[in-house]
Amino acid sequence: MAAQHLLISGRVQGVGFRWSMCEAALEHGVRGWVRNRRDGRVEAVVDGKEEAIASMLRWARQGPRMARVDEVTTRAATTAETALVGSGFEPLPDA
Repeated sequence: MAAQHLLISGRVQGVGFRWSMCEAALEHGVRGWVRNRRDGRVEAVVDGKEEAIASMLRWARQGPRMARVDEVTTRAATTAETALVGSGFEPLPDA
């Protein structure tokens, strides 16, 4: 599975979603990034082995304890989005 771009909507800002996603990414062994968007959603790119990406997608559909995830849309990440992926998983400035 190629790197995936996620848009996560619901109550996902102000509840530790980004920090929790970074922690989950370390546990699942994926690389990528996560950031808040001005429209209230969280955006992320997840890259790694197919099973690890699938595990992160399952995690994103639930999120951390204080979050309420209404929808997660996914698509293959673009070259520009994957260019921001480093060697780990990190939060980026808001978009």
